[in-house]
Amino acid sequence: MTQASEPKSYKDLAVWQQGRKLVQYAYVMTKAFPAEERHDLVSQMRRAAVSIPSNIAEGCGRQHPKDTIHFLTIARGSLYELETQIYLSFDLGYISATDLEVTVEKIEKMIQLLQGFIRYYRTLAK
Repeated sequence: MTQASEPKSYKDLAVWQQGRKLVQYAYVMTKAFPAEERHDLVSQMRRAAVSIPSNIAEGCGRQHPKDTIHFLTIARGSLYELETQIYLSFDLGYISATDLEVTVEKIEKMIQLLQGFIRYYRTLAK
């Protein structure tokens, strides 16, 4: 007779792990931005990036699937915010077309992972 396994920790989730990698990527990329952007665009981009895995973790800590979905949708909103800021960074000449393409690909993959996770929790909330 096998025992049911304990639920996975949020730290085991690919969506949270990829979120952490996106934070690292955002921090490295914004180091090269002009000094006058440190308290404006850089700060906003870093906060949006940090919000992604943070809200995934907070959502996973909730006791009800609807609460979890709420925090996952906040994480998704932060992803879209970061994506917009990436495009603005390109428009302002702070990143290259290649950097834009690579970063948007990372964000799109993260959106797919997060959307799948939201769909999963929506099935639990029914």
